[in-house]
Amino acid sequence: MGYLPTDPANFASEAIDGFAAAYPRHVRRIDGGVMRLAPIPTGQVGVVVGGGSGHYPAFAGLVGRGLAAGAVCGNIFASPSAGQVVRVGSAVERGAGLLLTFGNYAGDVLHFTLGAERLRRQGIDVRIVTVTDDIASAPIDQQELRRGIAGGLAVYKVAGAAAEAGLPLDEVERLARKANGRTRSLGVAFSGCTLPGADQPLFEVPSGRMAIGMGLHGEPGLSEGPLTAAGPLAALLVERLLAERPADVPEDQQRLVVLLNGLGCFKYEELFVLFGAVNRELQGRGVVMADCECGELVTSLDMAGVSLSLFWLDGELEGFWNAAADSAAYRRGQLAAESDGPQPLATQRPEPELPSELPSEPPTQPAPLTPGQQALLARFKAVEEELQERVEELGGLDAVAGDGDHGLGMLRGIRGARESAIGACGRGCGPGEVLMEAGEAWSDHGGGTSGALWGGALLAAGQSLAQATEIGPNDVAAAFGAALQAVIDLGQASLGDKTMLDALQPFCLRLRADLDAGIDLAQALQNAANTSLAAATATADLLPQRGRARPHGQRSLGHPDPGAMSMAYCLLAASAGYVGLHGVADPAQAS
Repeated sequence: MGYLPTDPANFASEAIDGFAAAYPRHVRRIDGGVMRLAPIPTGQVGVVVGGGSGHYPAFAGLVGRGLAAGAVCGNIFASPSAGQVVRVGSAVERGAGLLLTFGNYAGDVLHFTLGAERLRRQGIDVRIVTVTDDIASAPIDQQELRRGIAGGLAVYKVAGAAAEAGLPLDEVERLARKANGRTRSLGVAFSGCTLPGADQPLFEVPSGRMAIGMGLHGEPGLSEGPLTAAGPLAALLVERLLAERPADVPEDQQRLVVLLNGLGCFKYEELFVLFGAVNRELQGRGVVMADCECGELVTSLDMAGVSLSLFWLDGELEGFWNAAADSAAYRRGQLAAESDGPQPLATQRPEPELPSELPSEPPTQPAPLTPGQQALLARFKAVEEELQERVEELGGLDAVAGDGDHGLGMLRGIRGARESAIGACGRGCGPGEVLMEAGEAWSDHGGGTSGALWGGALLAAGQSLAQATEIGPNDVAAAFGAALQAVIDLGQASLGDKTMLDALQPFCLRLRADLDAGIDLAQALQNAANTSLAAATATADLLPQRGRARPHGQRSLGHPDPGAMSMAYCLLAASAGYVGLHGVADPAQAS
């Protein structure tokens, strides 16, 4: 994708800016995403949707009256950060609580959960409903593991209508869960999508074949089949979806909303041909089509593909589905006239834009950096340079069974973290506080699962060092141990699950063992980093048990985990030439 030359790091932010400018009657740009322009009445539940960019009209296009109050917009195919969730949630909350709803992807779950916790600490009642409509991503007895794809529209529409009707948070949450439980989706792809700035698609489908069961982020299909005409394709999709009819729906009383979704390059005329075949299949099976949508509902950049979603109605759900709505990308019925204009925001900050390059010198400051600050900034710089060199390698590893953006996400994270660290050092902060601020920035800028885990790791390491007056070898080992525990707690992974933990845990164990054996810290760090790289490389022999790669486990065999490799590379860069936090061999390295 990409006819216009663009900086991939800023593509998503620029797209959201342009979207807000293109639809000024529906949305306003806020820090973290967009919110509806129309006033949100006091006492109305705020429905917040969100996820990575690259899926328009999801998620920003579904913000408006009768739908979402706000959308949290991450980078391309990367979950938004917890900070973005907090900022958008705070902007739309009107005293009745918030419902956060999004697709069931590890990064989104992690960041939205962390954001919800922070909002609750502000006294806001927050509920979470994850969309799990994709039948290809997990068996029916493991529905909680399924991904969310185009069927999310049913969940967002019902929840938004319930909120617009003035229902309390308990009811909005109940109805959203009910809609999710009655929605099933399945998709196919004919070609892969291409990230902005990339020369090649994330995956390719062999000529004359189609990938069955792909995700929204460029994940390859779970299987392949021969390319078929509209009739056989419609039969395949309908048969598989009807086989998962909800248990509380009688076979002879099926009343459906049918959503036929184009994924970016499967255009409307072809959709209409396929929709006609789907309609004939449903009629032949005695199923009533109560309503339908045929068009681009949730896309995947320029993927050539299509998905079919079935939403089983009852009297209650049908009323909310049919309720009026008005957003940039979805309109239904006629809403009552607005009584007043848009509400002003107490604070409206522009979306932070990460510069492509950081200043070569720390910001002007009243006092020079201490040797310890110079040493710490030198490590940040070394990690950034290492990741800059590894962007394509890490992206290629991620594309094997994921969405191919890991390298860019890591680079955005370290740039944000280093910028924050430079600012913190300029204010005279000690190592612990510098690491904590850097962790918040990494999470905010990096996004995705890795952004949350790296942010949490740096935050925990900083907290471990916050009270230390003198930082010795045992303090360093304790900080790494705290980082490890944060990754375990946040990611819920175990050694051998093929995650970054497989690189970090061996590092921590080797570091502790070498220090206990009397090896000096600099050498112990080097040894531990080498151990980490060997362990990360060995993940090629593992099957993933967590994250987006899990459904594509067999594809990842023979390839090391990108998160483990990036962790090892960062540890190698940070450990090279280590001289401690109280001195630096070459202060110029910190620039």
